[in-house]
Amino acid sequence: MPKVLIYATAKVIWTFLFYGTDSNENRAHVHVGKAGNKKLCKIWLEPEVSVADNGELTDKQVNQVVAIAKKYQEKFLDQWQKFQNGDKVRIIKVNE
Repeated sequence: MPKVLIYATAKVIWTFLFYGTDSNENRAHVHVGKAGNKKLCKIWLEPEVSVADNGELTDKQVNQVVAIAKKYQEKFLDQWQKFQNGDKVRIIKVNE
């Protein structure tokens, strides 16, 4: 499960990642959660950023991570292509 973004705020650290078992899916997406989440939120990255599954996140948290995904959509898509090609995925670290 390569991590693609670690986004830290004053209240929470969000981890965005790809699942190795998702390499067969044609539509780019990212999973996101915070410490303690067992079921992660799934966000489609194309054709536009949208939520596939809220996971254990509240509506407010989903809105937060969707805003982050929109901000980093291009970088996520670049990393998704590398992931699909079997290349190394780079982790982006952000402290807000």
